[in-house]
Amino acid sequence: MADEIRAEMVANVWKVVTAPGATVAEGDTLVILESMKMEIPVIAESDGTVSQLAVNEGDVVQEGDLIAVIS
Repeated sequence: MADEIRAEMVANVWKVVTAPGATVAEGDTLVILESMKMEIPVIAESDGTVSQLAVNEGDVVQEGDLIAVIS
């Protein structure tokens, strides 16, 4: 079963830490968002492989936008 990781707020994608095909563990940082001069890490909610990365550095995400899929 795949886990969809979605944005919890409007933010800029400051840094992409992972890539499609990467193996991640629960708690690993996938991307870092920036909002109101605060850096917010987006973490993997389960162990698996990043099957899709839907953002790039510099993108703006809205609340609920897909960031990554872990399968």
